[in-house]
Amino acid sequence: MSEPGVLSTRALGRALLARQHLLTRVGPEPAAMVRHLGGLQAQAVPQPPYLGLLARIDGFAHEQLTTLIEDRAVVRIALQRGTIHLVTADDCLTLRPLLQPVLEQGLRSTYGKRLAGLDLTALAAEARALVEEEPRTFQELGPLLAATRPDRDPAALAQAARCLLPFVQVPPRGIWGRSGAATHTTAEAWLGRPLDPAPSLDDLALRYLAAFGPATAADLQKWCGLRGLGPVLKRLAPQLLTVRDEQGRLLYDLPDAPRPDADTPAPVRLLAPFDNLLLSHADRTRVLPEEYRTRVMTQNGIVLGTLLVDGLVAGTWQLTGEREVVLRPFVPLRRADRQEAEAEAERVLAFAGAGGGGSVRFEAAD
Repeated sequence: MSEPGVLSTRALGRALLARQHLLTRVGPEPAAMVRHLGGLQAQAVPQPPYLGLLARIDGFAHEQLTTLIEDRAVVRIALQRGTIHLVTADDCLTLRPLLQPVLEQGLRSTYGKRLAGLDLTALAAEARALVEEEPRTFQELGPLLAATRPDRDPAALAQAARCLLPFVQVPPRGIWGRSGAATHTTAEAWLGRPLDPAPSLDDLALRYLAAFGPATAADLQKWCGLRGLGPVLKRLAPQLLTVRDEQGRLLYDLPDAPRPDADTPAPVRLLAPFDNLLLSHADRTRVLPEEYRTRVMTQNGIVLGTLLVDGLVAGTWQLTGEREVVLRPFVPLRRADRQEAEAEAERVLAFAGAGGGGSVRFEAAD
């Protein structure tokens, strides 16, 4: 472990953008990108994972991700922070057991009183049999479980099953251009393989640093939702590089990971709603100025699509009806930045299939 140097907030932002492939797009390998990022936040459907890959991959077409979903190469499952993520099949089987405590904590805090005294082992076994018989929605599963537990809340029973079992959402849920209820079966049934019996927290931490570093233990915990990960990074410290930020906090990093100069040009980019770039650090100011945080992250838990200018959030954007992109910068844009933003919006329209029939509009931010 090296002696700590100091990286400015701007330099930390450039390092993050480089690892997220938001400085330079890469070739069309969506499965590899999904794995590198540790998954894409997919709570909303269907746009965020598709738009997240579009921002990072040159030549990306939505059929590429759709094929991966239909071929079961990637799946939608509750993981980091207890939220739905799109991950590779291998990561589904490895990350789900690692993040089981996150699901359990969420279940206790929300449904603990309604589940008190319940035989959770028997509930899990019954729920597994039901969803492996055929994929089911929570609205279907809850009443079936309540049939033998008439004194229990069906919604709480369905959520308990979601926590206890590795539920994946099956297509057409989450597929661009289609619709479908959130219908679930188990990862084992869908993928034909068991969960990883010995997943590694060390590997989880190293992969996080590869995509989001340099970072503190608090950052790692914010990304995944687990607690008490400081000892993991300390154990790994002999193989890591350490730096400090401008506040003096100790950050860990992979020695060979990119750390571009703070003055490296950062092109305009349109980040997807709920993009993990904004959700994976305790201190988000490397890309999200604090004065803009509440304009991007609403009180009801929505994270808007964001406009990145010079590596920082400078506004929001929205694809409306797949025919129009509305850009809402927080401050007036320079001519060159406005032109780049328009070009990125046209790229989104072409991806969505609007072609020459779509439009780009600027309007004042809320």
